[in-house]
Amino acid sequence: MQPDVSVVLVTCDDPAGLRRAIDSVLGQSLRDLELIVVDDASAGDTPRVVARFDDPRVRYLRRQAPGDGQGASRNSGADAARAPYVMFLDGGDELPRHACKSLLEEIERTDAEFVAGQLSRVLTATGPARGDRRARGAARTQRYRPALYGPRRVVEGIRAEPGFFLDGFATNKLYRADFLREHALRFEEGVRYEDHVFTAAVYCAARRFAVVPWVVYLWRGLPGTASGDEIDDVRARVRAAQLGDAVLRERGHADLVGARQDRFLRQDLRVHLERLPGRPAVRVKEFAAVTRPYLDELEPGVADRADPLVRVCCHLIRTGRPEDLVVAARSLTGPKAAPRHALRVDGRTYWGTRADPAMDITALRLGELPFSAARIRHEVTEVSCAGTVVSLTVRTYDPFAVLRRWKTRAELVVKGLRVPLEPARQSDGSYLTRVELDLARVRPGRGRRDPRVSYVRADGHRTSDRLLVDPATAPLTCAVAGHEVTVGPVGDAAVLAVTWRPAPRRVSRLRAAASGADLKLWAYRWLVRVVPRRRDLALFESENGAAYTGNPRYVYEEIRGRGMPVRVWWSVRGDASGFPADVPLVPRMSWRHVWIMARAAYWVDSHGFPEGFPKPKGTRYLQTWHGQALKTVGFDSPALRGDLPGPRERWRASVARWDALVSPGAEFERVFVPSNEYAGTVLRFGSPRCDVLVNGDPSAEARVREALEIPADRRILLYAPTYREGAIGASVRADLDALGEALADEWVVVLRPHPAERFRVPERVRHFVRAAGSYPEVNDLILASDALLSDYSSIICDYACTGRPILLYADDYDAYARVERGLNYDLREIGPGPVLATTEELVAALRDLPAVAAEHAGRYADFVALFCAEETGKAAPRVVDAFFHGTGPRP
Repeated sequence: MQPDVSVVLVTCDDPAGLRRAIDSVLGQSLRDLELIVVDDASAGDTPRVVARFDDPRVRYLRRQAPGDGQGASRNSGADAARAPYVMFLDGGDELPRHACKSLLEEIERTDAEFVAGQLSRVLTATGPARGDRRARGAARTQRYRPALYGPRRVVEGIRAEPGFFLDGFATNKLYRADFLREHALRFEEGVRYEDHVFTAAVYCAARRFAVVPWVVYLWRGLPGTASGDEIDDVRARVRAAQLGDAVLRERGHADLVGARQDRFLRQDLRVHLERLPGRPAVRVKEFAAVTRPYLDELEPGVADRADPLVRVCCHLIRTGRPEDLVVAARSLTGPKAAPRHALRVDGRTYWGTRADPAMDITALRLGELPFSAARIRHEVTEVSCAGTVVSLTVRTYDPFAVLRRWKTRAELVVKGLRVPLEPARQSDGSYLTRVELDLARVRPGRGRRDPRVSYVRADGHRTSDRLLVDPATAPLTCAVAGHEVTVGPVGDAAVLAVTWRPAPRRVSRLRAAASGADLKLWAYRWLVRVVPRRRDLALFESENGAAYTGNPRYVYEEIRGRGMPVRVWWSVRGDASGFPADVPLVPRMSWRHVWIMARAAYWVDSHGFPEGFPKPKGTRYLQTWHGQALKTVGFDSPALRGDLPGPRERWRASVARWDALVSPGAEFERVFVPSNEYAGTVLRFGSPRCDVLVNGDPSAEARVREALEIPADRRILLYAPTYREGAIGASVRADLDALGEALADEWVVVLRPHPAERFRVPERVRHFVRAAGSYPEVNDLILASDALLSDYSSIICDYACTGRPILLYADDYDAYARVERGLNYDLREIGPGPVLATTEELVAALRDLPAVAAEHAGRYADFVALFCAEETGKAAPRVVDAFFHGTGPRP
């Protein structure tokens, strides 16, 4: 019987990786497939490994003559394939369980020649050897250019999306076998990076191809090549690029050669540029010699489209300036160091000291950054150690005249220690500083800390940068307070790092277990049986201890303002800088926290106290929640709607602890209460956190502008997207670069991502975008802003209390509503503003905001009536009266 899919797996002398790869194929949810294992003349026990898999779907081919490269093995496997569809797998890599089935369904649904899916790299932490099962627990994944694979779509040929040349992998795709044979699509033999050449030909031949956003391939490729092989690797990449260009020209796609060359600059060349700072001078010169001829062949305009600093590096290679090349390469990775020198002429910024168009870095906007984001370069020229004292000589470059424009004080900061500095201005415009850092004064701990030089203005704003050091600097080691401390360079950019490692010591099993969660839970359960509740003690928490905000904050401030006889402790997780100095704090899940949980007569929070900790008898729990139910919640959410009993029962037990629930209104109750199977008291008084939005706070705007350095002549757009699963930054859908180009003269975007999002604002847009994820109070941002940009976040319900314009940017609306989290409402029908899907639409809406607001005024009013009817500005006192004095309504 003919299988549906043939998977061609090429392997050579990697038994552990081979077992993992075979397991992943035989474990596919698509059962009707064949696995063709091509042994590339291995010298080990590959035949025995394959023979252990007693499965008729496995076929074994052995090549006798190595040396033709992986391309020849792949060709052999493809020739032997019996299925109408073919997929390629490298030994050691894996296919997710539903990869074959989902790709097969997609290619048949779309009638495409091939379908490409997201490739994800498996990054394994240092520890057990590859193949050891214990290593899998330490692994994390990193998606390759996730924006390339979303949304799910059909591409009508490579000319429609030439950016897809960035996907030069043969392995994350399912091909029609007759398509490969009809167009004689075979792998180049005897070359490395044969994927690049093969995919160039595939893109030329394909009439249409499909793209899916889910992960279909797990790549365990090595992170880089050894330095001894690095120049050979560069040669191989250049050779593959030349062959790929030739394929396009031969197959009638010469007009796309430049687009394919974009890939070389963005991916292949950059990989090696980022490593240059750590390479000897002779290697840098060899690298330049190998790459220069190909850079000279680039199509017109290719270099101009590259990242400005990559373009600078290309020019330095072509003009024979290897020393400057290393200086520039340090701006590509690690701390992305500032240039030593920059020149601003007629509104343009140039790398170096000459206004050379090839060195134009204006697009990076480095000269337009606010003070707190300004870039200064620090290079350690001398480092020594005597006892616990590290002596440094630091040369500082101020390419954008930050220090000349502002009066500042300087300090070296490392792990809480601040050492005053006295930089001395030099004749060349740089600054020289000599400093002694006594590590005995640094708070001991474990792990790495990167010292930073900070310049602090009189208003408290500071700008900080890490220190660069010669990569050849030998690490210095000293003993400090029971720790071994190492000072030396780390990373490709070679930044100075200080690393603490506790000296080895014996620890009893009892002491090692003393801080364990199981022991704390046992102790807690014992405590609640033997100690009484304190009627004057309360434990408050917001965002699982991450912040002093939300409904709990405003309930607490009402209690404190009345002078009520209640002693309140706030749970804090991690950084406590956002909490007022006079608020009593207790570290979440510390022993003291466990004690207070057991003793407190009141629990108040916005998310949920630790799961598994039962509420003590006599304690009353006020659940204030943190937003309206625009998205699916509780048992309707993806995490709980499945059949797995564990998560559902844990959440059911958590909800059962609630004695009262704060409700913003009837619509919230209609959706939220049944979705969580809640049966307790409902306090329908509005949201305490919205009181200030209704009543106003005239000082909020000034606080925000001062804290985020927003000029008085710029309007403020608060951008607060909700969280998406998947890659880091997936929640930030709007094109910040394009918005900046269009609107930076009038607007500043204040970006408030979801607390679970780890998005870092790119430096090139920080002149226009202010990162506000750590700003302590979102209500300040709401009150300071002129408009809100969001999507499915419940912040739009809070923001509607202000009456100010709301725009919804949702280019992934259908996927989010139907496939991902899911929505309880069709925001395209009831949203308080337009639902936009392109940058052009967003820019147009902001440029004509009064007209857009007027057009949606009716829907806005209906939205307010539905979600904000109970927001009268008096919620906090009414909730306190009801919960703490027992005057609230019953269910």
